[in-house]
Order: sequence, then C-alpha cells, then structure tokens
Amino acid sequence: MAQKMTDKEWRDFVSHGTRTGKLATVRADGSPHVTPIWFVLDGDDVVFNTASTSVKGRNVVRDGRVALCVDDDRPPFDFVVLQGRARISEDLDELRQWAARIGARYMGEERAEEFGARNGVPGELLIRVTIDKVLAEKAVAS
Repeated sequence: MAQKMTDKEWRDFVSHGTRTGKLATVRADGSPHVTPIWFVLDGDDVVFNTASTSVKGRNVVRDGRVALCVDDDRPPFDFVVLQGRARISEDLDELRQWAARIGARYMGEERAEEFGARNGVPGELLIRVTIDKVLAEKAVAS
C-alpha cells in the first residue's frame, strides 16, 4: 500500500540525481500540454528556464498555472506532483545564474557555466513556480 512522503522525503526525491520533471501547462484553448524539463528546487519554488517562444513558455506567460510530476519508474514506484503558479523573469544575470545551476545538476559542475552561457540569454525565460499543493507517495506497488 502506498505511503505519503514526508516534506523532507519528497524534497529529497525530486532533487535526487538527474530526475526530470514532466511539466503540465494550459494551452490557449484550455487543453493540457506536457513536456519534460530540467529543474531545481529552491526552497518552496521549482525553478527552470525555457525559450519564450516554446509552447510551455507561451503557455506560462499567458496562464501561470502549472503542475510538475517527478517519478521513479522502478518498483515499488514513487511519485511527486507539485502544483503552483509561475512567476517569470527575464533578468539576464539571474537567468544565467539559475541556468548554470540547472546545467550543473543535469550535466555536472564542469559544464555548468557552458549551460549558463547557452541558456542565460535574451529570449529565454526564468520561471519560478511557488508550490501550492504537493501530492507525494512512495512504494505505490508495495
């Protein structure tokens, strides 16, 4: 039987290794859009960046409601779903700093600055989602 994760457990889970998130946003017609993202957790915020011209970027600018699912697809199966509202920044210094942190998580510290330089540029958005709701369960199949 599944068990609820504690606050510490779900934070450790979503921050572990290079787990990607599946970000759900709302399209202009009200339908959902889901895409994988790289992200980091910063306190009560999920932080990621994206191109302002991407589907997720346009959706978040128009409607800041998002959900992020992070899961472990190996038995006994764990998952976390985070919901919240996005805030957007185009501040290049801040964008570059966070893009480097995200790059370090997924590509290693030795490539952090490369990803900061690549993704901390005009046309990219820094998105911070303040977490309003958490659904976190472990050992779903036990």
